[in-house]
Amino acid sequence: MTSKIKILCLFLALFLTPVLLSAQPPTSTYLKWLTDQSMLREASTLAQDYVSGKGSQWQHSYEQPQTQAVLQKASVWFTAYPGSTITKEGESVLQTLGNAELWQTFKKIGIEAMHTGPLKKAGGIVGENKYTPTVDGWFDRITLNIDPLFGTESEYKNLVRTAQNSQAILIGDIIPGHTGKGADFRLAEMAYQDYPGLYTMVEIETKDWSLLPKVPSNQDSVNLSSEQVDVLTQKGYLPGHLQRVLFSVPGKTGLTGWDATKEVMGPDNKYRRWVYLHYFKPGQPTLNWLDPSFAAQRLISGDIIKTKTVLGASIIRLDANPFLGIEPQAGTTNARSESTYLSLEASNMIAQMMRKLGGWSFQELNLGFNDIQAFATHGPDLSYDFVTRPAYQHALLTGNAAFLKLNFSLLKQYSLKSQQFIHALQNHDEITYELVHFQEHADTLFDYRGKQVSGAKIRNSIQAEMEVYATTPRAPYNQLSGNGLCTTSAGLAAAALNIQNPYQANDQEKANIQKAHVLMVMYNAFLPGVFAISGWDLVGALPLPVDSIKELVKDGDYRWINRGAYDLMDVNSKAKLSNTKLPKATSLYGSLPEQLKKPDSFVSQLKNILALRKKYQVHIGQVIDIPVTKDKGLFIMINKLPDNQGFLVTALNFGQKKIMENVKIRGPEGTGLNLLKDEYEWGVSYLGDYYFELEPLEAKAIFFATPNRTGKS
Repeated sequence: MTSKIKILCLFLALFLTPVLLSAQPPTSTYLKWLTDQSMLREASTLAQDYVSGKGSQWQHSYEQPQTQAVLQKASVWFTAYPGSTITKEGESVLQTLGNAELWQTFKKIGIEAMHTGPLKKAGGIVGENKYTPTVDGWFDRITLNIDPLFGTESEYKNLVRTAQNSQAILIGDIIPGHTGKGADFRLAEMAYQDYPGLYTMVEIETKDWSLLPKVPSNQDSVNLSSEQVDVLTQKGYLPGHLQRVLFSVPGKTGLTGWDATKEVMGPDNKYRRWVYLHYFKPGQPTLNWLDPSFAAQRLISGDIIKTKTVLGASIIRLDANPFLGIEPQAGTTNARSESTYLSLEASNMIAQMMRKLGGWSFQELNLGFNDIQAFATHGPDLSYDFVTRPAYQHALLTGNAAFLKLNFSLLKQYSLKSQQFIHALQNHDEITYELVHFQEHADTLFDYRGKQVSGAKIRNSIQAEMEVYATTPRAPYNQLSGNGLCTTSAGLAAAALNIQNPYQANDQEKANIQKAHVLMVMYNAFLPGVFAISGWDLVGALPLPVDSIKELVKDGDYRWINRGAYDLMDVNSKAKLSNTKLPKATSLYGSLPEQLKKPDSFVSQLKNILALRKKYQVHIGQVIDIPVTKDKGLFIMINKLPDNQGFLVTALNFGQKKIMENVKIRGPEGTGLNLLKDEYEWGVSYLGDYYFELEPLEAKAIFFATPNRTGKS
């Protein structure tokens, strides 16, 4: 042995061995504890106990979406967020949500379902009985069991029964793309049984560890640089770079979506380092939907069984399902990572499994129109409306409905019906405006504001305008994220009205915010499909000041300002925090009981709107026309109502000046009934057009009955 080799060996012995020895082999006790905690193990037990070999899985058709059945069952949803729910003293979140008085109030308002949001224990494991907190608002689950912070299984089942007593149903969450760093991931790092097949992770050979970044002692993984992804892709380890890196904040979160682990010893006493995929945060390792072990399918099937069969939810939400597949693109170091055929097939499997068990599903599908069409063919029964949601919010901010009209023309072009969508106000995320269709069709010319404009220019202008109108200096209480605008509906309305300090709003400013908020309700509620409204909407919550949640937003995730705590029934008026320590948001409208005492309150107006929606069966109608208007703030939609009732004309003034305009509309004939005022208002003008007169931010719903039928009460 030469002297140089001896020196090298000595160097390795002195400096490399201590690093390797810092990773300890798992004890048999710890290994058993992890296995007992794992979701994959529980999923196998659930399948055996409830479904496999049972006749129950053959009682329901499942191949085709059952949109009509869902709409007939429940078309008005309340979207909760467990972490934001203020509870009665000594009660759990599930006990508070299962309160009979709350459900009686929901029934009065017209709410037929509750989407609870994520409830299952989330975060990570760093040792036996050593847990780390959630990194993404409980969207990084590590068990199939309810987090004790929110309550118990028996309390959830009581919530289901209480809802049923009010002829309502429960909606749960399935997160098919990733988990947290719980027992399943820790077992995968140890190469234990088939757990590595659960994740999109690759073992890097020891000889190539020099290609990986060093992991700081206080971390268990570190993000790969773009150059490191290139090298590992060229060496055949990785499929390549993602099309988009979600929630990427330079210097704070992952820039490539690929992380390298530290050295981990398995039960075979072998050290390993892995590179794993995370579309979102590093604490959310991505599942592998095409591994020979089919571990991902088994885990998610178990989650479906637990949610539907054990807990009793009737509908599930598929979180971020466009990101269930990734494959290399030949000759490049890039990968196709969105809306792949594998994502579509995985979504179909989940939706069909839920239907096979007698339930339904909806998807969080922020894609272009052609992909929405494809995913709806055999997949989930409904899709979240990411198409017109940013468009109507843009109309409110700018007073110009041109982009909203463009999106409706594209819906028609791609044969997508409004019934297929969930039309919602706020949810737990930001107002997303990736506007994926216009990104994918960047060079295509669209008819926009009277000109032929490329998709790229439309996308850029919409984003720029929303940022100018909704953030600093005009609205310093709102924030931007990598994917959109972080605020509440009341915060959006305040920005549209150029109110710079809504926390100190006077009575007139509060009334104007409420008027704009009701306009948003009218738009969504008079569209066929599902109408969804959140707890933040019901109380008129404003965004949380950033200074009040510094720790939560330190990684650049400003969605937390959307998620202030609220108290729907005023069960704990002294509380300043929720059970999860979220500060109570400033509420402009007050509790539900308080609002229902006032005929002009937000909730009382909502109640009247939903009663009309149900009476005229708007949810199963069909949008047949979006008439051309001269005023840029005027938006009109014509619905053909079911059972040959007639037509519903919804006219909305997104602008802040009065509109008086004659508009040609097709379908309705004769004199119309103003549903909100319950009086006949107008007929055909002498020009043969219909005359619209709307105050700033006013909305009208005009019913035209089929001849020989009347809608007047």
